[in-house]
Amino acid sequence: MNIYFLLKLYQRIKIPVVKRLGIFILHITGKRYLGIFTDPDLSCNLRCKMCYFSDPEKRNTMKGVFKKEDLSKIAGALFHRALKLQIGCGAEPSLFPYNKELILLGKKYKIPYISMTTNANLFSDDDWQELTNAGIDEFTLSLHGVTKETYEYFMSGASYEKLQKALKALTVLKETRPKLKIRLNYTINKDNLKELQNFFDAFGEYKFDILQLRPIQPLGDTEYKDFSWDEIFNLYDPIIENLKRQCRAGGITCIAPSKADLLREVRGNSPIVKMTYCYINPRYVWRSNFNPEIDTYESYAKKKQLSKTFFKNIFHPGKSVEDETRHLNYELN
Repeated sequence: MNIYFLLKLYQRIKIPVVKRLGIFILHITGKRYLGIFTDPDLSCNLRCKMCYFSDPEKRNTMKGVFKKEDLSKIAGALFHRALKLQIGCGAEPSLFPYNKELILLGKKYKIPYISMTTNANLFSDDDWQELTNAGIDEFTLSLHGVTKETYEYFMSGASYEKLQKALKALTVLKETRPKLKIRLNYTINKDNLKELQNFFDAFGEYKFDILQLRPIQPLGDTEYKDFSWDEIFNLYDPIIENLKRQCRAGGITCIAPSKADLLREVRGNSPIVKMTYCYINPRYVWRSNFNPEIDTYESYAKKKQLSKTFFKNIFHPGKSVEDETRHLNYELN
């Protein structure tokens, strides 16, 4: 499945009611529509300055790891309704010892798209091969600097050479697995934006399919604290538009918010996010009162009358105050 093709189709639907109606129909007909996002191990090997792992107080609360037997229970309860499984959301999945088993469970339940986000500093060439053999569809590598100095400054504890080694291994792997997707994620701040002008000078020799650009957002009491976008605005358009042109020329999908989106602040989770987003970690599975030991998606939906809630949301979505973070409309180019 080409998840990015589906995202483009989704973007073309401009009427929110139609989107919510579509999710409702998928729900009541037993089809897949959940995006399952999981941190199977709530720890990280790095202390990136823009991440909450650079905050000692927050880091102390990030504890827990799934046991191998937990995975089968969760998979049996939820995976049959998943359109996508994303491994690694805020923590580092390369620390988890059962990634292969998790991917194989995703394949057993026929999840169409399985991806993993990692800083790539711990995986060996054999690890990339093993996870690909298990059936993963996409690797996303996080990097927040084009030069060695900036990369290692913002990604404290990381090695620029290890990143390059990972990119080289994945480039070789794509020669025999051309359908495997490689995505690069870059978080923009005022101190690393200009470097994007030289992005392809540094990384153009490697094979990757998607480049995602994310303007910085506050994630708590992080070591790097300049969350302002004011200095980004003046330089943003020429740098990003040139990067988009380079991506198009190389057949690479570029995901980035427009400048208009940066200026538009959206509060709260949309009803569609509430309907489709399923987050899982060793301390929390989907919803606070969901228990994979006894619940399945269907039994929980019936108990909580989700069909009734979803139908009501089609025409009366209401307003959410659950999440006060920014949500950006990323454009696919």
